[in-house]
Amino acid sequence: MSERPEQRKDPVDAIIGQWATVRPDLDTAAMEVFGRINRLSHTIGERVGQAYAKFGVSRGEFDVLATLRRSGEPFTLSPRQLSATLMLTTGGMTGRLDKLERAGLLRRSPDPHDRRGLQVTLTDEGLALVDEAVGAGLAVQTDALSVLGAERAGQLAGLLRDLLAGTDRS
Repeated sequence: MSERPEQRKDPVDAIIGQWATVRPDLDTAAMEVFGRINRLSHTIGERVGQAYAKFGVSRGEFDVLATLRRSGEPFTLSPRQLSATLMLTTGGMTGRLDKLERAGLLRRSPDPHDRRGLQVTLTDEGLALVDEAVGAGLAVQTDALSVLGAERAGQLAGLLRDLLAGTDRS
């Protein structure tokens, strides 16, 4: 990857330099991209997690609430639907649901269409919390992207979409 003169060095540059010294035969272009994606994911994930913590929920708990919110009214899904969407085991989902139910942010009730099933529904308190928390998380992400400007941020989103689509085929 070519470096523009105005770009600052980052920790990934140091890693790439070390590899160039000990293994000059390696093409580290992919490492430059994915090393930065991994570091960004970790850094922004931590910041977003801190934003959600102000509302008393973890990132994982927020994901449950947000999945229910995005489902639209009546903000109800089965535990199985939640597990599939969030790629969680049923045991992992049960722990999150237990905590969120104790906090009054969702409720579980029998599924009227399946005697053996349950429904998980956002409470009014859960709806209000997720609507505020999503704004706080987006503010963190928007602030991070502001260094690029709107046009470059849009280009990056498109490039990442293409990259993701390419890896989903593999």
